[in-house]
Amino acid sequence: MSATAVRPRTSRVETTTTRVTAARLDWLLTLAAAGLLAAGTLLVWSATAGRADLTAGDPTAFVKRHLVNIAIGMVLCVMVAATDHRWVRILTPLVYAASVLGLVLVLVMGSTINGSRSWIQLGGMSVQPAEFAKLAVVIGMALLVAERTEGSLSTKRSWNVGTVDVAGMLAIAALPALLILLQPDLGTMLVLSATVFGVIAVSGAARGWLAALAAGAGAAAFLAVRLHVLKTYQIDRFMAFTNPDLDPLGAGYNTTQARIAIGNGGIFGQGLFGGSQTKAGFVPEQHTDFIFTVAGEEFGLVGSAVLIGLLGVVLWRALRIAARADDLYGRVAAAGIACWFGFQAFQNIGMCLGIMPVTGVPLPFVSYGGSSMFACLMALGLLQNIHLRTGQGLGVARSRVHRSRF
Repeated sequence: MSATAVRPRTSRVETTTTRVTAARLDWLLTLAAAGLLAAGTLLVWSATAGRADLTAGDPTAFVKRHLVNIAIGMVLCVMVAATDHRWVRILTPLVYAASVLGLVLVLVMGSTINGSRSWIQLGGMSVQPAEFAKLAVVIGMALLVAERTEGSLSTKRSWNVGTVDVAGMLAIAALPALLILLQPDLGTMLVLSATVFGVIAVSGAARGWLAALAAGAGAAAFLAVRLHVLKTYQIDRFMAFTNPDLDPLGAGYNTTQARIAIGNGGIFGQGLFGGSQTKAGFVPEQHTDFIFTVAGEEFGLVGSAVLIGLLGVVLWRALRIAARADDLYGRVAAAGIACWFGFQAFQNIGMCLGIMPVTGVPLPFVSYGGSSMFACLMALGLLQNIHLRTGQGLGVARSRVHRSRF
C-alpha cells in the first residue's frame, strides 16, 4: 500500500501502513486436537464394539455417531474461527442468553439420567445445555471485563479490574450455576467454578478477591453437606472417594473397577480391543466418563502419557494465545478456555485414578457425547479466531509514524 506524506512547516510526518500478511492457524494446537480426536475415536470404538447391550448388534454404532459428532463439531469450529472478531463479540450476549434458555428448558422438559436432569431429547438425539454454558460463561465474563476496561487502557500491561467488574462477572456466572445446581449436575458445577475462578484471576482481580472466593467456595461446600443440600448418592460418592473399600459394590464400584482396568495395562497396554476389563464391560460409562480407563488398559502407561501430553499441548497453546492476544476480550476468553479444559481433564482423569471424586464429566475431545464435542470444538475455533487476529490490530492495519526535522 502506498505511503502518504504530510509536510507541515516544522516537521515532516510520514505514515507507512504495513501490509497484513495472510494469517495462519496455530498448527500445534490443531495437530494436538486432531490427535485427541483420533485417539478418542479408537477408544470409543474399543469401549463399545464388544458390548451387545450398547450397540444392539452393530459393533460400529457408537463410533459412527462419534464420527458424525466430530464432523458437526468441526463445521462449528471452522465457522467460529472464520467469523470476524467483532461479530464474535457482538454475538456473545446471544450465546449467553441461548445457554441460559437451554438450562431453563432442561428443568422444564428435560430427561433424568443417572440422577441428573441434564438432557433435552430432540428426536433421536439428546442435548446437554450445561456443556454449552461453560463456553457461554467464559465469553460472557470476557465481554463484560473488556467492555468496561478497554476504553481506558493505554497499554496492554495496564489491564486491571475492580470490585464492580468482579461482581459483574460473578453475576454472569451465577445464573447458569444456579440452574445447573437445580438439575443437579455437581461435576459441571465444579468445572464451572474452577473456570470462573481462573477467569477472574487472569482478568487482573486483586488477590483479596481470589482469597475471598476460595474461602467462600469452601464454606459453601461445608454448608451443602451440613444442610443436606447434596443428594444421597452424591454424598456416597464423596465417601467412596475417601475410602473406596467402604462400599465396593455400590458407590465405590466405579473407582475400584477403573483402577483395576488401568492397572491391567501395565507399561505398554494389552493392545487396542484387547482390554479384558473393557471387553467384559466391568467399568460403567466407559465410553463417556471413564474413557481414560480404556486408554490405560489398552495403551498402557506410555499411551496414556501420550494422551495426557496432547492435552498438555492444547493447554499450552491456549495459554500462549491468551498471553499474546491484542485485546482483553481475547486474552480473558482464551485463558478461560484453558482453565475449563485443564480442570475438566484433571477431574476426569483424576476420578479414573481415584484421586478425585466420581462426577459425570467427559474428557475434552476424547469422550463420546455430542454436546461436549460441539462445545469443545467451538472453543477450539474461538482460540484459533483469537490467534488469527493477534498482531493485526483487530483487523486494522497497524501504522508506523516516523518524525524528523524539516
